[in-house]
Amino acid sequence: METETSNIYTRKVTIGDATLYCGDSLGLLSAGVLPDVDMVLTDPPYASGGQYRSDRMKSVSDKYVHSGQALNWRDFAGDNKDQRAWMSWCAQWLRSLPVRDGTYVASFIDWRQLPALTDVYQWAGLSWRGIAAWDKGRGARGPHKGYLKHQAEYLVWGTAGACHAATHAGPFPGVYQHKVIQSDKHHMTGKPTPLMRELVQIVPPGALVLDPFMGSGTTGVAAVAEGRRFIGCEIDPAHFDVACQRIAAFYEGAPAC
Repeated sequence: METETSNIYTRKVTIGDATLYCGDSLGLLSAGVLPDVDMVLTDPPYASGGQYRSDRMKSVSDKYVHSGQALNWRDFAGDNKDQRAWMSWCAQWLRSLPVRDGTYVASFIDWRQLPALTDVYQWAGLSWRGIAAWDKGRGARGPHKGYLKHQAEYLVWGTAGACHAATHAGPFPGVYQHKVIQSDKHHMTGKPTPLMRELVQIVPPGALVLDPFMGSGTTGVAAVAEGRRFIGCEIDPAHFDVACQRIAAFYEGAPAC
């Protein structure tokens, strides 16, 4: 494991085929120091909890952690924007991505911000190609018995330029079915590692995957476990440390990632 610092980021850690940066992803992307990548796979703050300003300004645990769930998740930043501010912010980081012709750009989102994100992809100059659904299973909650359950989240995907035919695999699923397993969850909004392992297979072995909002590093664990290279950025030092620990544990052969 190698560590360094700079005026762009507070820490840079290299672990095997993964390079992790602790800092603001917009600053890192704007600096132009990253190589062009084959895939951007990320789960940024949705800023979707609450219709009114007073709702949006609550902590993320108040907005997203339901009664009966563990309440010891660490909060994260960037989730209290209104929709216009959030769309402008998304356009900034999407335009700054280190992409080339054919790079996949895939971002998780929920039903409330789905239409906004598909618009922002096009504002940012990407070719919006469609959405995939993550089916969380019938154990998903609903506010009351009159509701259809919020059983799915979505992956907006597109490409920078053309969508080239794959030679290593494909076509790829439009629906992914993975339950949330608490022992595999290291972040309040963390996605299942098996889900992310499936998604990184969209690009061939050896490809370079970027997650500018890596949280606890699940995209990175998935990438290195599937033989892909990884670059990740996380602004919160505690979540960054968890990501480093999880990826280091993979290389050390630890069973739990």
